[in-house]
Amino acid sequence: MRYELMLPHQIRRAIAENLPVVLPLGVLEYHGEHMAVGMDTLAVIRMLDLLETQMDLVILPPFHYGAASYAVEPPEGNGSVQVDAGRLAPFAEELFFGLLRVGFRNIHVFIHHQTENFSAGMPTDLAFRFAGRQAVVRFLERERGEGWWGNAKMADYYALHGAGDNPFNWINVHPLMTQEIISHYPFDHAGLGETSLMMALCPEAVDMDRCGANKAWYTVTAKDASAETGRRGRDLILEHMRAVLGSAGSP
Repeated sequence: MRYELMLPHQIRRAIAENLPVVLPLGVLEYHGEHMAVGMDTLAVIRMLDLLETQMDLVILPPFHYGAASYAVEPPEGNGSVQVDAGRLAPFAEELFFGLLRVGFRNIHVFIHHQTENFSAGMPTDLAFRFAGRQAVVRFLERERGEGWWGNAKMADYYALHGAGDNPFNWINVHPLMTQEIISHYPFDHAGLGETSLMMALCPEAVDMDRCGANKAWYTVTAKDASAETGRRGRDLILEHMRAVLGSAGSP
């Protein structure tokens, strides 16, 4: 279900059933001469399009305006749009706080940009991860008051935590491709892996006739891309997303 198209009774049902609520997060960044600047976000969006046919979930409108950086190419004439992570965190906190106010407790963010070392983090995902924690702390204090954790009613906190009933699981940020997936599928920037994935998921975002115009080292392998290779990556990602969203969330 697309959140912007939902009626209030559908939102209430999603809350009652604790359905996953998913935000596609990404950037607008130069991806060679042969591929659209929205590749990172489009990969998440199109994967969720597929996942939506397999399970019940709520898909939030995508956010394209992450910290792209200008490490790949300068923006002039190339299209990258950089929004500083310090600006992203306050926005993300307000977004998450608003979703908690609505009643959602099973909120997930998927991101593909700069996630090869996700455990260490990069500006966009770190901004949203930090914002998620801030939003939960703020929400708990608003709903339960100061001292909520030390209250006698929370004496079973660690037992509940061990069972997975943890408010800090209400908001989670995930890489589209885990280290396990990366060990079986090429992770790159506008090369074989990303180009193939776009050919499988969003072929209108790729123009292989433009590969010859590429000059950068990171695009050299793009010429070997194929939709068949992309479908292999697609299937690995789908398995990962199903596992995350099928088991996440507190009762």
